[in-house]
Amino acid sequence: MSEPFIAEIRIFAGNFAPRSWAFCDGQLLPVSNNTALFSLIGTTYGGDGRTTTALPNLQGRAPMHPGRGPGLTARRLGEKDGNETALLTEEHIPKHTHTVRATTSAATANMAPGTTTSLSRSSFGDNLYQSDTSGNLVDLAEEAVAAAGGNQSHTNLQPYLTLNFIIALAGIYPSRS
Repeated sequence: MSEPFIAEIRIFAGNFAPRSWAFCDGQLLPVSNNTALFSLIGTTYGGDGRTTTALPNLQGRAPMHPGRGPGLTARRLGEKDGNETALLTEEHIPKHTHTVRATTSAATANMAPGTTTSLSRSSFGDNLYQSDTSGNLVDLAEEAVAAAGGNQSHTNLQPYLTLNFIIALAGIYPSRS
């Protein structure tokens, strides 16, 4: 690797941090041993600023550039956002209905329902679908279809490949020009 700038962050595929680098795992470091690093990152990622400073924690997170843009939410350096799971409720989906049509006569065809078929009352051995939608059709009672989901959250992760982020503890001090 070329000589890094202090506080430079890189993606690293190893299971160890190379010499003069540390994992971006939120660990606290003493300011007294890392004065150059502290002068660059301060307490942006944590620490008390007197005796400790914290490294960024990118475990299970995607890095994002700070700033704002048209139609975007403003982001600060070091800000954490997002959730690994999400709970969807009725407020998250637009109001809509599901139309199911039914008949009291036995089914006359064994085919999946489409735009011209409807569910038929079935007894043991009868076909379930009917293609004649011209008569004996009534709306299904609203109580016949139960709500699903049970207020369980689902995983809300973008596609991922597990790699490590490392931060340079030593190297070239960046100029402020």
